[in-house]
Amino acid sequence: MPSQLAETYACVPLTERGRGILISGHPKTNTILYTSHRSVLILNLDNPLDVSVYGEHGYQATVARFSHNGEWVASADVSGTVRIWGAYNDHVLKKEFKVLAGRIDDLQWSPDGLRIVASGDGKGKSLVRAFMWDSGTNVGEFDGHSRRVLSCAFKPTRPFRIATCGEDFLVNFYEGPPFKFKLSHRNHSNFVNCVRFSPDGTKFITVSSDKKGMLYDGKTGDKIGELNSEDGHKGSIYAVSWSPDSKQVLTVSADKSAKVWDISDNGSGSLNKTLASPGSGGVEDMLVGCLWQNDHLVTVSLGGTITVFSSSDLDKTPLQISGHMKNVTSLSVLKNVPKTIISSSYDGLIIKWIQGIGYSGKIQRKERSQIKCLAAVEEEIVTSGFDNKIWRVSLHDDQCGDADSIDVGNQPKDISLAFLCPELALVTIDSGVVMLRGTKVVSTMTLGFAVTASAITPDGSEAIIGGQDGKLHIYSVTGDTLTEEAVLEKHRGAITVIRYSPDVSMFASADANREAIVWDSVSREVKLKNMLYHTARINCLAWSPDNNMVATGSLDTCVIIYEVDKPASNRMTLKGAHLGGVYGLAFIDEHSIVSSGEDACVRVWSLSSQS
Repeated sequence: MPSQLAETYACVPLTERGRGILISGHPKTNTILYTSHRSVLILNLDNPLDVSVYGEHGYQATVARFSHNGEWVASADVSGTVRIWGAYNDHVLKKEFKVLAGRIDDLQWSPDGLRIVASGDGKGKSLVRAFMWDSGTNVGEFDGHSRRVLSCAFKPTRPFRIATCGEDFLVNFYEGPPFKFKLSHRNHSNFVNCVRFSPDGTKFITVSSDKKGMLYDGKTGDKIGELNSEDGHKGSIYAVSWSPDSKQVLTVSADKSAKVWDISDNGSGSLNKTLASPGSGGVEDMLVGCLWQNDHLVTVSLGGTITVFSSSDLDKTPLQISGHMKNVTSLSVLKNVPKTIISSSYDGLIIKWIQGIGYSGKIQRKERSQIKCLAAVEEEIVTSGFDNKIWRVSLHDDQCGDADSIDVGNQPKDISLAFLCPELALVTIDSGVVMLRGTKVVSTMTLGFAVTASAITPDGSEAIIGGQDGKLHIYSVTGDTLTEEAVLEKHRGAITVIRYSPDVSMFASADANREAIVWDSVSREVKLKNMLYHTARINCLAWSPDNNMVATGSLDTCVIIYEVDKPASNRMTLKGAHLGGVYGLAFIDEHSIVSSGEDACVRVWSLSSQS
């Protein structure tokens, strides 16, 4: 059964309040690079479903850049390591260097592609280093900074120069190679967040949390002008990017706006246009990153939303690309056409995706509470967080209607809905189960064992509850009471997930000891055994709509798909489906499956059956 990755719905750049992020672009195409957790993402602005992910960093990645010929990528992480790898195909690692003692905040290639300069936090050692990309040899001494250096830039034309700026409010200028200190400016009165040379090399600009932007001569390093403060930003400016013709710059700020400035030859900047960013105006709409990529003006908000304006028509409605920033823990596929995928991450974000299109909007709830479990049917979403509440939210298209919360007295572990009468929900808590009908708690039962997972049949007549001890307890549901019918013992670890097959003829269970089992619902005998191919805890499990396949997703980053009527050794494995582990899994139809995980991405895989 061969399978291939059909679509990736990318995670968004990882952002941090009060800090800018640096995204960068490909020298020839409309591809951009950004980082999220341990991944570096390569995203095509012309087709946001065209995504490639590099996940080889051992620590959180901070910045990545293409070399000037577009063949190589240099990416850096919080441990001070720079990795240089191929931009295409398998992203083969070329070199790895330990450059700084602390986190790297910015890096840049020299125009001849031979040297790299990196800056960041040195933990008492050097804060900036320039080195040969093939050998790692130092090319110069960078004195003059006393605190974290947030940004560095390489002059794109000869004679080579390097400019740096940082948390000591300084802008430093170095000549070389080998590079040595030339001069320093202290025109800013707060952190200097970003420095960039114009593509023609005649000027460079710095922007700062003091709301100002300063321009300097690219060759001598002297200050020549600044951005007009009358039309200026009302908040910290986090990032700046030059237009390809070196005549304009784009700036973004904590005041939630982006501005395009015209830069005159004598170095003064006048406002051309303020770009209003679409959004609710909350904190997550602060803009923290920007990039002028050919005809695209790209901004990134604190909430991670990437907004793309067209430079030839700034009034045109911008394209918005969004996604998750945190571990995506739940997935549901709604039956409407086209197939809609709903995913949620524990920070409370719920997103709708449409197969073949990708991002289709956020589902805005009135209460943005955290989400641990989520169950969805066409008209309703049921969620639980890290408090004792269950939320039932009605769903109309993209809009959430009224939300009702029910206090169940304990933190919910698992929610299962009876899909044929969805007002009936079974909620498991540590000591037992709570049954809900609509927003009423109709019964709370203490079961006498530590409960970890549950499932209820679509018609609400039978429930299975799994325990910490690995036993499965089967109950019949009559009215509002549960009566124990059988106890099944096969698992050797705590039960993590139980799911009935769509026709209820079978059910599957999985445990923390990496084993899954398929059972026959009527005889309660094992139907498929030896499903022991994961190397760590199984987090999630899904049935195909035709009841023929079971898929499991695990902490070991893999998804394994079994056919029920064939031996378990006939499995198909999707290796490395999600860096850090797979947490959500659902079949879209017989031929495709969607998965989500710790890397905040959602992926659709197409399966083709063997003849």
